[in-house]
Amino acid sequence: MRASRLLSILLLLQTRGRMSAQALADEFEVSVRTIYRDVDDLSSAGVPVYAERGRAGGFQLLDGYRTRLTGMTQQEVEALMLSGLPGPAAELGLGQAMAAAQLKLVAALPSERRGEAGRIAARFHLDPMGWYQHAERADLVPILANAVWKELRIRVRYESWKDTVDRELEPLGLAMKGGVWYLVARAGGKARTYRVSNIHTLDVTAQRFMRPPRFDLASYWSEWAKEFEARLYRDTAVVRFSPTGMKRLQWLTPAVAVSVKRTARKPDKSGWVRAEIPIESVNHAAGELLKLGAEVQAIAPVALRERLRTISAEMNSMYARTTKR
Repeated sequence: MRASRLLSILLLLQTRGRMSAQALADEFEVSVRTIYRDVDDLSSAGVPVYAERGRAGGFQLLDGYRTRLTGMTQQEVEALMLSGLPGPAAELGLGQAMAAAQLKLVAALPSERRGEAGRIAARFHLDPMGWYQHAERADLVPILANAVWKELRIRVRYESWKDTVDRELEPLGLAMKGGVWYLVARAGGKARTYRVSNIHTLDVTAQRFMRPPRFDLASYWSEWAKEFEARLYRDTAVVRFSPTGMKRLQWLTPAVAVSVKRTARKPDKSGWVRAEIPIESVNHAAGELLKLGAEVQAIAPVALRERLRTISAEMNSMYARTTKR
């Protein structure tokens, strides 16, 4: 821990220039006396750090002293600066590690490139959550990550859409989709996917397991996601969209919007467009289409038309009633 702090002090002085003992103490949440001891140790190790006294004083490195990072292009540096999302990294227990790694990267760059790398965070911010969505509980993610890394079997109580079950799993990896964490684990010799927020209890055992040598997490996730979407949308509906409804396709799920653009026919004389959309169920489809109100009309299946008719009648009846005050 102390060796890491000494290195971080060196890199901070290299990237920021002169810093006071108090500023360094605040940065590492230690006492000023500890910072003085750390600086003495750096000097004893041959690092040319010296102190300037006075109100504007502080510690700084001898001009020209730095470690250069060679062999990297500007585009590669920028890609690395964008590669880690602070939220997921923190949930994995790697927030401080990511910050330290980026600091080391910037510190090792030639001075003419530091400014460009530093501008990345000021100009680009990645937020994986959709609008009006909140991150799910992620307190188990660091524990699961440790089990994945050490190849330790786990026991979980898991709530699926069918029932709450107890399972012994071999954790193979963690994946994030739309701000939601998923555990990929082997059960009964087959890799399966579990939503982390649905894990009620977790027990990491001391039993090791042999990770499948040919298992590729990225390939598994890509195939599983395609199969999941195919299972999710089990039927098709035919609908008509008004010109306004076509402009509001972003109100619907991305899969629906993509299908409309792919299957849309030429607009009729009134500008209405006929298209096909995938649906999970009649009730779910009705809820989606109600977002567009009278700007969309269901043609088929008949069950969907009837469901929308029933909902519309119930809403009309509710709002037609007057309430005496």
